[in-house]
Amino acid sequence: MALVNTSAAFLHKLTALSSSPACLRRVPLLSRRRIFAVRSSSMAGSSGPSQRHTNRLASEHSPYLLQHAHNPVDWYPWGDEAFETARKKNVPIFLSIGYSTCHWCHVMEVESFENEEVANLLNKWFVSIKVDREERPDVDKVYMTYVQALYGGGGWPLSVFLSPNLKPLMGGTYFPPDDKYGRPGFKTVLRRVKEAWESNKETLEKGGASAIEQISEALSLAAKSHKLSQEVSQNSLRICAEQLSSSYDRKFGGFRSAPKFPRPVEIYLMLYESQKMMEIGNGSEAKRNMDMVCHSLRCMARGGIHDHIGGGFHRYSVDECWHVPHFEKMLYDQGQLANVYLDTFTITKDTLYSSMARDILDYLMREMIGVEGEIYSAEDADSAEYEGATIKKEGAFYVWTSEEVEEIIGDFANLFKDHYYVKSSGNCDLSRMSDPHNEFKGKNVL
Repeated sequence: MALVNTSAAFLHKLTALSSSPACLRRVPLLSRRRIFAVRSSSMAGSSGPSQRHTNRLASEHSPYLLQHAHNPVDWYPWGDEAFETARKKNVPIFLSIGYSTCHWCHVMEVESFENEEVANLLNKWFVSIKVDREERPDVDKVYMTYVQALYGGGGWPLSVFLSPNLKPLMGGTYFPPDDKYGRPGFKTVLRRVKEAWESNKETLEKGGASAIEQISEALSLAAKSHKLSQEVSQNSLRICAEQLSSSYDRKFGGFRSAPKFPRPVEIYLMLYESQKMMEIGNGSEAKRNMDMVCHSLRCMARGGIHDHIGGGFHRYSVDECWHVPHFEKMLYDQGQLANVYLDTFTITKDTLYSSMARDILDYLMREMIGVEGEIYSAEDADSAEYEGATIKKEGAFYVWTSEEVEEIIGDFANLFKDHYYVKSSGNCDLSRMSDPHNEFKGKNVL
């Protein structure tokens, strides 16, 4: 749902419940077989073993909400019951937004939402609402825009505190349960918000109303900018291309440093600008932009962010060299990346790019389409290390020991290991950011 021009209309639309159920996007639930080995894939389900608690989310359909149905937190789904309860109690709302394959959403659930002490604070001082961003992208867009505007960045889990009339008071993303590294933990944040609400309620609400008005105004101006002249539009694209060029990584490709996201829209902008430069006869500028595109796409294809066995791309790499990824796979990344590789192929005629597009589409056809033709939105970063394991680890499905490679490949193991940089000690050593906590010691990301 796009934000509308006035905060009143915006809040009216926001609180309106849909008369028809949202189109739920599902995640893979069944174990699968992959090339070279049989492994247990990620399964949507509760992270914790406890079933002592059951909250309102047990009646929901979203896989993400059902994962939280047995938390000790007294969760409400997004809706009138939660809003009315907050108004009657005159307490703030704690809004937590995530999705079922989100690694850090799982971490915050285990650390905080399954923690009895944290749950008691939330239940006593707040009305807690859990939202699946894939079920309610409209709600997610509103409060993600707020957090990004306020703090310069966002992500999931999205954690936002609201007044009972749904105006944001403050927000953030993942919070560890306890204070660490000089930063407040979630329990400290809860206490501070509670104290601020009791002592400074009017100021907080005014600030929230002002934030909503400014966001609405900014988005309204952005919508009007589509009607700007072609000359202004081209000038804006040129400025964007210059800014991206200034952050280009000449060694590993891509823009900015770690963590490194593929961001196909940035590559597309450079591709488009290269074509415009060619049209006006500026061949050197066109070649410079095209070289950035090609080098970035090649480095991504070679890196561990690309699943060399199963196909497709992980969400981002934790290091600057596209090597060790956050192992989640998102549908929207695959679609955009397939397009940008195909378009680069049509320009360069280099079959590396067409083969990468085929790699992505083959992965989507094999892994991301259900038995009834439904399309899955994401694949989990966390999975079991072996068949029957109850504990999940991030990336367990995608990392290999040198011995596993030798056993599976046989006579050609040395050739394979040289090509994919496989070592007995593990290969997550290309950057100090690749494996700072030695989670993948002795393991290899191809």
